[in-house]
Amino acid sequence: MTQNGAQRPSRVVIIGTGAVGATTAYTLFLRERVSELVLIDANHDKALGEALDMNHGLPFAGGVKLWAGDYSDCKDADIIVIAAGSNQRPGETRIDLLKRNTAIFDDIIQNIVKYNDHGIILVATNPVDILSYVTLKKSGYPVNRVIGSGTLLDSARFRYLIGQNKGINPRSIHAHIVGEHGDSELPLWSIANIAGIGIDLTDGEKEDIFDRTKNAAYEIINAKGSTSYAIALALDRIIVSILQNEGSVLNVSTLLTDYHGVSDVYLGVPCVVDRTGVREILNLEFNDEELTQFHASANKLKEQISNIFE
Repeated sequence: MTQNGAQRPSRVVIIGTGAVGATTAYTLFLRERVSELVLIDANHDKALGEALDMNHGLPFAGGVKLWAGDYSDCKDADIIVIAAGSNQRPGETRIDLLKRNTAIFDDIIQNIVKYNDHGIILVATNPVDILSYVTLKKSGYPVNRVIGSGTLLDSARFRYLIGQNKGINPRSIHAHIVGEHGDSELPLWSIANIAGIGIDLTDGEKEDIFDRTKNAAYEIINAKGSTSYAIALALDRIIVSILQNEGSVLNVSTLLTDYHGVSDVYLGVPCVVDRTGVREILNLEFNDEELTQFHASANKLKEQISNIFE
């Protein structure tokens, strides 16, 4: 609220107007999620062009105030989405992106904290778990206010594929992908269910569904060069849960402390997300095989992190 009692405008800043950033902006714009939407890019003309293109649709779309800005616009931001960085190349793993994108983040985070000390940073750039950890350490923000997109999209892909197999709407499928957003992620088949009933699939069907989930990004990148639509919808979902103080359970990436014996690493797990950011981490039950895989995912990322902060 402002001093005169009026509602303060909500503002989301998106840093990086490549495929993910621009599509996320367009999703927020179409759905009128915020009062103000700011686009920032190292190539200011790119941000300007995206903003102008969307603004020309205002007579059809509603009342979002949108412009191409600079880091000073982060001052009044509720949420700052980082979607900037090098794109994942065909045949390249998310971890291969690490060194190039860490250097880019150094500059971005310095500029954010110069103007904003109260907002929530939402990281979308890959490798998202490691870059979320980097953002936490370099920003000095409290852990609840640095969130990675995590395995929310992976879980959506997983539910979609299970739904396809069963002929059931994926919104009625309750199933989780946890761990790294990447090659070491794992499915929690032991608690996957439809209306509380375990999902009846053969081992071969389970293997096929998980392989297609895990490799979906590679398939899309090879076909069209980048992923954009589904990740934009996932980011939109996180943003809405924050701005509307929903307390929704979303598989975002957050810093773990003795979570099934895993500490000091960002991984995707179900979290309660509200106006404060990550309010609570839910303690899922893992079977022995899942626990072993989860520890392997954590150890893989911790090894990569140690190379940054050595």
